[in-house]
Amino acid sequence: MHKVLEAVGSRAHTMQFYFQGEPLLNKDLPRLIRMAHDAGLYTVVSTNGQALDAAMARRLVAAGLDRLIVSMDGLTDASYSAYRRGGSLQRALDAMRLTATARGARRHPLIEMQVLRLRSNQDEWGHMRRTYRTLGADRLVFKTAQFYDYADGNPLMPSDERYNRYRRDEKGRYYPKKSGGGYCRRMLTGCVITASGDVLPCCYDKQARYVFGNILSMDRPASEWDAVWHGAQAAAFRHRVFAGARDIPICHNCAR
Repeated sequence: MHKVLEAVGSRAHTMQFYFQGEPLLNKDLPRLIRMAHDAGLYTVVSTNGQALDAAMARRLVAAGLDRLIVSMDGLTDASYSAYRRGGSLQRALDAMRLTATARGARRHPLIEMQVLRLRSNQDEWGHMRRTYRTLGADRLVFKTAQFYDYADGNPLMPSDERYNRYRRDEKGRYYPKKSGGGYCRRMLTGCVITASGDVLPCCYDKQARYVFGNILSMDRPASEWDAVWHGAQAAAFRHRVFAGARDIPICHNCAR
């Protein structure tokens, strides 16, 4: 964390503490948030809420967390478990309420209830809009769902195509509405730094296939960061993206 802050702390605005995993499994997370907070960065955590108890809620608030996103993909056990298999709806609800209690009148961090638009919860969208504040959230955000097995459709795709990330062609096959390359704000606004120090182009590089460099290998991160961010590997990848990116798999399922 010290090397990350040394490299990008003076250049960055926001630090998101999540990538392909549950961040609250790291019990040291509040300390890392405090380090970023003290460096003047806006901090965000996205969680399924399963590991957020009253003690962790108090620690997150005390650390200065700015925004807590809680994934809430249903308001009944049936709709919630359709996507969040093995998860507890009650624990997710408790995560928002416990954080709201811990912050008290300060109303900080902001609590965001995030919902994937799914067939399993589509009948609840209106109710969610009316009740999210009573559940402890300040903001409600709907997102389209990403699927890996989308070509033949997926039973969780919403029935209204406006809220589906995928479009069906005349042969009945599905493909992303936005695919391939062209303009990509992700290439210009940030990157992912994994726990092992690898610098990745964006959160869609889930398997770390396009590594620009490694921050933990730097002796002087503040002066060496530009060699990664503006290096040959990063420049070549961005050129492929802006040129069309039809040959980059991670771009095919992106909803930018």
